[in-house]
Amino acid sequence: MAVQNLQSVPAELSPEELEAAAQRDADGQANFDRVMAEDSRIEPRDWMPADYRKSLLRQISQHAHSEIIGMQPEANWISRAPSLKRKAILMAKVQDEAGHGLYLYSAAETLGQSRDEMMDALIAGKARYSSIFNYPARTWADMGAIGWLVDGAAICNQVPLCRASYGPYGRAMVRVCKEESFHQRQGFEILLELANGTAEQKQMAQDAVNRWYAPALMMFGPPDDDSPNSRESMAWNIKRFSNDELRSRFVGMMVEQVRVLGLTLPDSEIRFNEDTKKWEHGPLDWNEFKEVLAGRGPCNAQRLERRREAHDDGAWVRESAAAYAAKQVNKQKEYAA
Repeated sequence: MAVQNLQSVPAELSPEELEAAAQRDADGQANFDRVMAEDSRIEPRDWMPADYRKSLLRQISQHAHSEIIGMQPEANWISRAPSLKRKAILMAKVQDEAGHGLYLYSAAETLGQSRDEMMDALIAGKARYSSIFNYPARTWADMGAIGWLVDGAAICNQVPLCRASYGPYGRAMVRVCKEESFHQRQGFEILLELANGTAEQKQMAQDAVNRWYAPALMMFGPPDDDSPNSRESMAWNIKRFSNDELRSRFVGMMVEQVRVLGLTLPDSEIRFNEDTKKWEHGPLDWNEFKEVLAGRGPCNAQRLERRREAHDDGAWVRESAAAYAAKQVNKQKEYAA
């Protein structure tokens, strides 16, 4: 059998060593296949196919980057929130997003990639994050639309990830989803208050929903026919539902909730298909989606530049923490001696 998963094995091996390594891979593959068949979980020290590891790193690091970049449009509104209560709630939400990034970077590190490497890829523009965070937040109502639509889409997408086949990812998602539910309710409440306010406030809420609706639907990724990564993730029990299935579920949720808000969704073609028993929506501009992913969205350059600035400004904190950690290690060595 060919050697499949020998990233840490020396390049030159004797025939006996090659045979032993191949046997380890064969045993590892058998265990991996059994875990997938049993819908159980792979842990960091378990053998896993190189493509599985690569797919996880792509998905988890992209998710972590999204949480960190996603702090920007909301952090910009903390000082302009209409009351002290709103400021405090928004600060708590932004702090949660930072924590989500921390959980996810930690999960990705268990796959052998350092946080520094992931961050370097992000600020160099080589790593992707969710396209939704490259749109501007123009008014206070956008904080409501982001919470209701964007975080609502995140919940729909992420709750099934709590059962992901990779243990650290699934466990991280349990806490992330609990906090995202608070974020979604916070956004809904902002829109509800605006929708029941003055005519100008209601129009501001409606305008925000109009602008964020389509980008939120595209958060789930491209259509299934154009999404090989989604099919691969589902085969490995990382994802549980396809992009289109999740998008349909989300539309059904929004149709019910928008009635309570007294607003409308900017999609005259939404309907429930009695034959498929699924919600359907109007066409989306996938060319726009691809342009944003390619770095040509409304705020791509701004988001990355601010992330670079924050990374550079925080260098002294990382250096201080490293120096303190080294000092503690030296102390322990001295005590041991």
